[in-house]
Amino acid sequence: MPRVNYIPAVGRRRKAIARVRLFRKKGDILVNDKPIAEYFPGKVAKILYMEPFRICNVIDKYHATIKVIGSGKAGQLGAVIHGLSRSLVKANQEKFRPILKKKGFLTRDPRKKERRKVGTGGKARRKKQSPKR
Repeated sequence: MPRVNYIPAVGRRRKAIARVRLFRKKGDILVNDKPIAEYFPGKVAKILYMEPFRICNVIDKYHATIKVIGSGKAGQLGAVIHGLSRSLVKANQEKFRPILKKKGFLTRDPRKKERRKVGTGGKARRKKQSPKR
């Protein structure tokens, strides 16, 4: 059986699932076969997805390929961050885990869309309008 030269991890957020493969060499991060800056454009997104690498002080030491499905862009970005953090912990448990745990990157965000209830006109918490007089 061939030896894999990457560290696998899975990140989740809402309905998004990100399958991360972390490689131990410098390179570009690809998300669904696109550069990450193209897939998640903007300065705010760049700060968010680079944060796990920045706080672990390994910006040019690793690169990753990521497959992400489900949810929207914000949920997918959260899943990518979660997956990258988990793979960094697998790379060096005793060094990276306390740092990432303190920042909250290893905690799976449990918030999901609330289900729609019967008798609420189309929304989860909305009440139907009562007749006046």
